[in-house]
Amino acid sequence: MKNTINYTRILCIVALTLTLFSFKCGSATNTPPAKVNIASFFTEKDFNDFFPLRDKFYTYSAFMKAINDLSRIKIKVEKRSVSIYKITRINKLSGKAIVIRQDEDWNELWAIKMPYAVANIDFGDFCTEKDNATNKKELAAFFAHIAHETRHGMNGKYNDGLMYTHELNTTLQYISDSDDYPAAKGKLYYGRGPLQLSFNGNYGYASSFIFGDKNILLKNPDLVTSDAAVAFKTAIYFWMTPITTKPSAHDVMAGNWKPNADDAAKGRTAGFGMTTVIVNGAVECNKGDTGPDAGSMNDRIGYYQYFLKKLGITDDNCACSCGKMTPYP
Repeated sequence: MKNTINYTRILCIVALTLTLFSFKCGSATNTPPAKVNIASFFTEKDFNDFFPLRDKFYTYSAFMKAINDLSRIKIKVEKRSVSIYKITRINKLSGKAIVIRQDEDWNELWAIKMPYAVANIDFGDFCTEKDNATNKKELAAFFAHIAHETRHGMNGKYNDGLMYTHELNTTLQYISDSDDYPAAKGKLYYGRGPLQLSFNGNYGYASSFIFGDKNILLKNPDLVTSDAAVAFKTAIYFWMTPITTKPSAHDVMAGNWKPNADDAAKGRTAGFGMTTVIVNGAVECNKGDTGPDAGSMNDRIGYYQYFLKKLGITDDNCACSCGKMTPYP
């Protein structure tokens, strides 16, 4: 028996060396659990109960379609220096990879020598990447922000989310100079959808990730208010995507993000409060925990606690406040 065990171990080592793949001998206890479908713990009945005052535009079926469609997509964002990008969109079903953006300086020798960073985004990880409790906390956090962004007033009951499909002032253009995502003539890019997608640059960037074509939302921003699945896709895109120096809200809630020395010095710590830094930090964070300036931040926290309870879990160490966290530039 002893010689047999040693021989098996030798075979394992040889196989690992030759194949360069992970080869497990013995028990499979280290195999990660299969991903849980959100529908298994969040039903249409739950959706209707969570958002009883919602606009009829927002439906459970549209939310599930957005999740299922995006789950087939992965994005690889490569960056040199701070502003030279190469972005590849991968269809997980076919394996086909398409470069949806490559800046003209990408292959210049001076650019190649610049600091390189890469971010891999798997939309299929939305509220499914970790254990059930973590996934539910992430979903509660996501709902907290979309409910706050689309509520009508503050009724203190936290049942008033998803009431608006766009911001009230639709005369604001939200147009900025962008060579990569230029505004289409006559189009306005005010806040639309559950997380109020705003500005032409963000519409174009989101469109390239969601559709593989920046022009779909640049030329037709109203698609976010006419197609509920697209509306939810823009919110999930934002939730899953790190922007410039900000981590993604998903990585924060899933426990993938750890504050570096600069983050720690500026009070940023993992937890729900950090997601507020990401969503609207410049307006709501680093202003203390009380007073009129903290109202919106505390409303988000109230929603988070409300949805946690609805999902049957708690987050006792949530680091919910961003009152002492410095926003990103």
